[in-house]
Amino acid sequence: MRNRLVLVLVVGLLMSGCTFNLSLFPGPGPLKETQVSGKGKAKVLLIDVSGMISSQEKDGIVPSPSPVARLKEQLVKAEQDDEVKAIVLRINTPGGTVTASDIMYHELKSFKTSKKIPIVASIMDMGTSGGYYIAAAADAVLAHPSSVTGSIGVIMLTVNARGLLEKVGVEATAVTSGPRKDMGSPFRVMTSEEREIFQGLIDSFYQRFLTVVQEGRPNLQTERIKQLADGRIYTGDQAKATGLVDDIGYLEDAVELAKKKAEIAEARVVTYRRPGEYAGNVYSKLLVPGPLAGLGEMDVMAFVRGGTPQFMYLWMP
Repeated sequence: MRNRLVLVLVVGLLMSGCTFNLSLFPGPGPLKETQVSGKGKAKVLLIDVSGMISSQEKDGIVPSPSPVARLKEQLVKAEQDDEVKAIVLRINTPGGTVTASDIMYHELKSFKTSKKIPIVASIMDMGTSGGYYIAAAADAVLAHPSSVTGSIGVIMLTVNARGLLEKVGVEATAVTSGPRKDMGSPFRVMTSEEREIFQGLIDSFYQRFLTVVQEGRPNLQTERIKQLADGRIYTGDQAKATGLVDDIGYLEDAVELAKKKAEIAEARVVTYRRPGEYAGNVYSKLLVPGPLAGLGEMDVMAFVRGGTPQFMYLWMP
């Protein structure tokens, strides 16, 4: 009887011309703390940095915040909790856009300045390029024996659709206010002068990367960092041997190191999650939105849609 009344009410509203919003997939709610392991009053916060790094929100039936927005949200929540004594960054990413990587690095550095608690980075399968850039904000960086890291450098992603358009008989024409206004256009060949301009930008972003590595690796000389920063990747053991990471260790080792740096004997390992996300232990995926999550996943080529060049701290073989 109750269901019939609801149905009659909805039909009546529709027939009367009234409009209302009905969301079958409500948006994500605020982050809530979940204990993963440990005991005691003090907390070690586990933060996930995974997937492509960008400022772009993941669209789909169930939208989710961008990696930049999520990190900021977690840091703000942690800053308001006096019981959070250390942070462990669980990094599993090939990198992403230059600006998004730099923003996340900046947010972590600012958090350390205001909160004054240690941050330990733990590189999982992959922490390359922008992932390593972010790890440089930590007080210590651990890698697993099988981790892949490094790839220090910049790449510009763009496409050239000129040949394809010629095959289908389509010609693109741009009317510009200057000869460089459409530089990087996918509809024509890049000139040597334009390539030189782009190279200047890439060199500038690369120098910024070197500076970040130097700040995070003060024991490495500038010339040595340049030798290591030719874009190559390293295993965990190789990264330790070159000084790019501090030690080889598993996630539990990163937690113990964070506790040691925070000078606490025991602590609860906690995460921030939204309803529906699972966190059973330190290795549980922290970002598990549900069965429709794949619709919101970001593809690398989304960065170059429309042909606009993108500057990336990204390992992209």
